[in-house]
Amino acid sequence: MSESPITIYHNPRCSKSRQTLQLIRDAGVEPNVVEYLKTPPTSVELSSILQKLKLEPTELMRRKEAVFSELKLATAELTCDELIAVMVENPVLIERPIVVRGSDAVIGRPPENVQELLQ
Repeated sequence: MSESPITIYHNPRCSKSRQTLQLIRDAGVEPNVVEYLKTPPTSVELSSILQKLKLEPTELMRRKEAVFSELKLATAELTCDELIAVMVENPVLIERPIVVRGSDAVIGRPPENVQELLQ
């Protein structure tokens, strides 16, 4: 696994995202940094990330974001594809940071979660 490049879906304004990025760099790895608010993942990319995380779309959503309430996502009856489309359209809803390496992924909350991908 150590041969696979690492990608971090990063928000530089988030302290946990910055800490996770620093942890990766401190391990001697320079990851591919995707500022997902500027360059959101496509529906296909997000679907792949969810499979690697073994999560449903609602489990990757930031429920405290205003847009979550505005779109009434807590009670919306949407399919997985529809939820993914909402996250692509509103990337602020995507939990951060997400770190991907090969067929594995983790959410860097806490940042130490990324350690399993660095071994």
